[in-house]
Amino acid sequence: MNQSATDQNSTVLTPDYTQVGALRFELVSKSFTLADKEVNAVQDLNFTVNPGEFVALMGSSGSGKTTTLNMLGLLDTPTAGTYSVGGTSTTGLSQAQKAHLRKNTFGFIFQNFNLLDRYTVVQNIELAMMYQRVSSSASRSLALDLLRQLGLADKAHARPHQLSGGQAQRIAIARALINNPPIVLADEPTGNLDESSAQEIVQLLHTLNKRGTTVIMVTHSKTIALSASRIISMSGGKIISDRLQNA
Repeated sequence: MNQSATDQNSTVLTPDYTQVGALRFELVSKSFTLADKEVNAVQDLNFTVNPGEFVALMGSSGSGKTTTLNMLGLLDTPTAGTYSVGGTSTTGLSQAQKAHLRKNTFGFIFQNFNLLDRYTVVQNIELAMMYQRVSSSASRSLALDLLRQLGLADKAHARPHQLSGGQAQRIAIARALINNPPIVLADEPTGNLDESSAQEIVQLLHTLNKRGTTVIMVTHSKTIALSASRIISMSGGKIISDRLQNA
């Protein structure tokens, strides 16, 4: 946990991120066996994400974009090629080493929110700090501060089923941010939202990016992808284009 963020107690508006350096894929492929047939989920991916970028991974279902995001977040492992974080290859890292790197580097936002209804909103956010050496009072203070900044202070003791889709996704974003990750990985974060709520989430991701957070977002929507500063388009497990916006 970043100490200065704990002291300042304003995780979203005044983050103090430590840049981890570039994320680099070099000839990365991922395959698996399904019904005795080898399936190539992604093939020979070559790209670098630099600190502070806002990148959209765009493609239709089955294009390989979520597999790519999972490998970037160390939730999955390439079957070929090299993935490095800040110049350090992740090849050969133990599960414990990957877990440590993942915990201190990435915040994850999922399409289905992944909130647990047996816990209150504030407890769902606090769960992200379970393995951090932070007192319960500091954890609660940070969680409540995030809720205030996101305009959801009045929902602290509500249950997830009592939230709208847009509110639930904002809570999921708060949970992803509480550890001050330098990189946010978002998998279809607007996929289950109406247009108005989707635009609110996109604007929030923009705000985070302007504060220094690297954002990598998976989407199938061209409209949502256009909100990013860079679009990597995928099809059939391959990159078909990689372009900067307004370039």
